[in-house]
Amino acid sequence: MSATPQHRFEALLQALRSALQDGEQFTLGYSAEASQFIRFNHAKVRQAGAVSQASAQLRLVREGRQAEQQFTLCGDDALDQQRLHDALAQLRQTLPLLAVDPYLSLDDSAWQSHSQQDHALPDPAEVLALVEREAGQLDLVGIYAAGPICRGFASSFGAFGWHQATSFNFDWSLFHANGEAVKANYAGQAWDAAAFVERLRLAREQLAFLGRPAISLKPGSYRAYLAPAAMDEIAGMLGWGGFSAQALATGNSPLQRLYSGDAQLSPLVSFSEQVSGSLSPAFSDEGLARRDVRLIGEGRALDRLVSARSAAEFAQLANGADSYEAPCALSLAPGSLAPEQILARLGTGLYISNLWYLNYSDLPAARMTGLTRFATFWVEQGQIQGPVSTMRFDDTLYNLLGSQLEDLTRERELILSTSTYGQRQTGSSHLPGALIKGLTLTL
Repeated sequence: MSATPQHRFEALLQALRSALQDGEQFTLGYSAEASQFIRFNHAKVRQAGAVSQASAQLRLVREGRQAEQQFTLCGDDALDQQRLHDALAQLRQTLPLLAVDPYLSLDDSAWQSHSQQDHALPDPAEVLALVEREAGQLDLVGIYAAGPICRGFASSFGAFGWHQATSFNFDWSLFHANGEAVKANYAGQAWDAAAFVERLRLAREQLAFLGRPAISLKPGSYRAYLAPAAMDEIAGMLGWGGFSAQALATGNSPLQRLYSGDAQLSPLVSFSEQVSGSLSPAFSDEGLARRDVRLIGEGRALDRLVSARSAAEFAQLANGADSYEAPCALSLAPGSLAPEQILARLGTGLYISNLWYLNYSDLPAARMTGLTRFATFWVEQGQIQGPVSTMRFDDTLYNLLGSQLEDLTRERELILSTSTYGQRQTGSSHLPGALIKGLTLTL
C-alpha cells in the first residue's frame, strides 16, 4: 500500500528531528495536491491532465537568527530526505552570515491539529457528460479543477498540524456571438449535479440578454445591485492590508479611519475570518494555531489579523494570521434580501455580476476604482432591459458598504479561490450580494 501524504510528511519530520543539532530549532511546512484539470472551449475538452506535486518549507533558527528554504519533493522517501539534509546543510552555512532578527517570534507550544475533509468527487467522465448534455451547443470556455489539497506544519517544540481537504472548482464563461460573455462559477466540496445545472441555467438566461443592444450610461451615481462575485472583488481588495496589524500600525491600511474610530460602515456589515468549517488549515504558515476572528461588527472595527512577527514588533497578541496578514476565509454576514426580490427591490438601476481590474484610487480614503465586466445589465421597474457598455466606477468603501448600503442578500455564495499559480489554493470567501443606493460611475 502506497504511503499517504501525511505519512510522507511524518517521515520527513522524523528525519529532520534525527538530524537536528544542539541549539537548533526548526519549523517544517508541507504542501501537496493531487489535482485533475480539464480545460474547455466551445464546451469541448481542449486539454486534460493530472497534477501531483508536493513541496516542503524548512526554517532553521539558532541564536536569534533564522533562514528558510523551500524544496520540491518527489515521493521517494530516500530522495526526499536527502533533499531535506541538503537544505539543512545550506541553511547551517547561511545562518552565521545573517544578523540577529529583532522580531523573531516562535510559538513554543506543542499544539496539535488534524483535519481530514474527504468528500467523494464525481468521476471526470460524469462531469464531461453533464457539460455535453447541458451546454453542448454553447460557447463555454472554462476550467474544472478538483482533488485533495494537503497542508502540514511541525516544529521542534512539538507542534503538529495536518489539513487535507477535497474540493472542486468549475470556473467558466458563456460567450455570445457578439463577443460578450457571462462569467459563472460552481465550487465546493460536495458535487451536486442539480446545483451545477441551476448555475448554468441562470448563466444561460443572462446570456440571452447580452444579445440585446448595449445601453450606454453617462457618468453619475446609479442605484445598483452587486452580485456575490462582484462583492468578492471588493472583499479581495480589503485583503490588501485592510485588516493587517502591520499595515494598521504603520498607517498603510485602507481601513485606517475605520480602525481609528474616525469612520464606520453600515450596521448591516459584519466581517469575520471564519476559519472553522472552511477549506483553510487551522494553522498558519508561521505555525500559529488559527482561530475565528471578528474583524468588523455592525459597521465598527473590532479585531485585526496579527501574525507572529507583528505581535513581536507591535506588542500585540498573535491570532494565527499568515505572514501577509490577509484573510484566508473571509465571511460577511447575510442580510434580509430574498433572491426572488432582487430585481424588484433594485427597481431601476444596474445589475452588476462582476467587477474587474480593481485598485485603490485613494488608499487612505478606501476609495476603489475598477470596471464593470461580463454580465452587467440596465434594469427598469424590476425588468432587465439590456447589457450596459463597460464602465469605470470610483467610490469609497464608506459609501458602498456604509451610507449607500441598503441591504444584503439573505443567501450567501461560497467562493473558492481559482488561483492555480504554483499550486491550488485553499482561500475562500462567503459573501452575500449587496443592494446599493448609489454607485458612482466616472466614465
